Amino acid sequence: MTALLSRGIIECGDIRMPPRYEPGACIAANSTIAFGRTMSPMLTAGSTAPHAVRNGGGTGRRRPWNAFLVGAALLIASCSGGSDSSEPPPVTRDVSGVTTTLPTTTTDRGATTTVAPEPLEYSIDWEEISGKVDAGTITVPLDYADPQGDTIDLYLVRHRSDEDQRIGSLLANRGGPGAPGTVIAENATSWFASDITDNFDVVAWDPRGTGQSGGAVDCIDDDEYDRFFSTLDVTPEDEGEKEALVDIAEEFAQRCIERVPELQYIGTNNSARDMDAIRQALDEVQISYFGWSYGSELGGVWATMFPTTVRAAVFDGATDPEADPLEQTRQQWVGFEAALNTFLAGCSASSSCAFHNDGDAEGAFDALLTGLDANSVPSIDGRADVDLGVAVTAVVQSMYSDRYWPALERALEDAAAGDGAGLLQLQDAYFGRNPDGSYGNLLEAFQAISCADQEERLTVDESDIEAAELIGVAPRLFPYTSGSYSCSFFPESLDPRIEITGVDAGPIVVIGTTGDPSTPLASSRAMADTLEEGVLVVVEANRHTGYRDNDCVDDIVHDYLVQLVVPEDGTICS
Repeated sequence: MTALLSRGIIECGDIRMPPRYEPGACIAANSTIAFGRTMSPMLTAGSTAPHAVRNGGGTGRRRPWNAFLVGAALLIASCSGGSDSSEPPPVTRDVSGVTTTLPTTTTDRGATTTVAPEPLEYSIDWEEISGKVDAGTITVPLDYADPQGDTIDLYLVRHRSDEDQRIGSLLANRGGPGAPGTVIAENATSWFASDITDNFDVVAWDPRGTGQSGGAVDCIDDDEYDRFFSTLDVTPEDEGEKEALVDIAEEFAQRCIERVPELQYIGTNNSARDMDAIRQALDEVQISYFGWSYGSELGGVWATMFPTTVRAAVFDGATDPEADPLEQTRQQWVGFEAALNTFLAGCSASSSCAFHNDGDAEGAFDALLTGLDANSVPSIDGRADVDLGVAVTAVVQSMYSDRYWPALERALEDAAAGDGAGLLQLQDAYFGRNPDGSYGNLLEAFQAISCADQEERLTVDESDIEAAELIGVAPRLFPYTSGSYSCSFFPESLDPRIEITGVDAGPIVVIGTTGDPSTPLASSRAMADTLEEGVLVVVEANRHTGYRDNDCVDDIVHDYLVQLVVPEDGTICS
């Protein structure tokens, strides 16, 4: 990667599989695709995500459970089957004791909470596209501070529930930020078990700035990706090499400014307001939500802005809502390096590992990356050679799940023999390269949305000072020596992301996974602690996000979303 993008790693809700699956996708064992906030390592000293701890204990806080039922899930490593309640599922939760005024979608510029200008009316024109799946659009304000001004259209897809079992709608977001979301509803039965799809209309949308929705970010052309992301020295040794990093960051920002007129209006706050507009258009008093990875951050903003409209919400693989960009990057780097060390230790211990190297995979890996920093190796005809930056991105891509590791073993062994094609393919998967050489706009939208959320604009010198604080944090995988300047040249943020509290939103289930490198367990715990009634569920697994990993977590999620049965805080599923 280059210093162009902030040095987090894109948070992917489930796992990113090798190119032989779907390039650029996060594909879980159940074929789901999801993302969450973190940038590729070539992004700034500052992005997002933390690391994991083997401990499922809660914080010991007393939490009011409102009218929810407290579940009987035990703090053990296995769980029984789902709820056998014969009671009909509640359509809403009780908010009779909540004094918060029902919010409106519009807001004053600069305000950190919603206010009540004139009400807006929203509608969705649905058209069936296959079986139980419909597609539609909703028109929303570009700027909610000017609700009668310019508008943009958002593209939505709905998977209809069984009519006689329908509870209501479930909004879903797979993260990023920057990932189009409609794939969730298009393939709802892959993302969710029948407990969800039978009872809820699964409604997903391409957030503003992404996919087929308005303001879609497309800053660079497909044939420029290698120049922007694969050819710059991430460990500059002289002013010329450093200036090249600064120049490419400035060029990228300028391209976004020129090509995306909506650039300053695609942040998380506005996406949360869009969620409430969708709720209104669906004619739901309260609505349920499932967010993977960065989708937890979006969900947290939505729950904070519109608490009494929250029926239930699940945040899977959550970001730390209170960590500053530097701390988020530090936590995430530690998490990815820990996963890498686990991979290398396993390789050293097993002679069947393609990168075994006589039991010293660690030494061979260090030597390989040192060599790639000095001299790149060829990859695929017509494509960039593989250098240190490309290798780091490839490894990061592979740490999302141990299902990736056999492909990484072979790619590392090939690179050591002078063939970088395997590592380039893994990087291509990270950046979403398609077989025809085109790219989705995930990385570009990620950068633009992240900068729209971030109030601070570091200068080049300030970015370098922050980068110096990260040197040595994860030296094996992230040997960077300069800032990334990811937002330095972007326009000011008109609407920085609000503080997440979840006050009056009721219990929200937060899932954290012990071996998650992108949104480590510590960040999910931090989200649960930050929310007024956050409930942590720990999944013991080496993957990003936990839902659909085992029956224990699935039963907890289904009982909660369907029957509003709240699990015990700190429940551990293995």
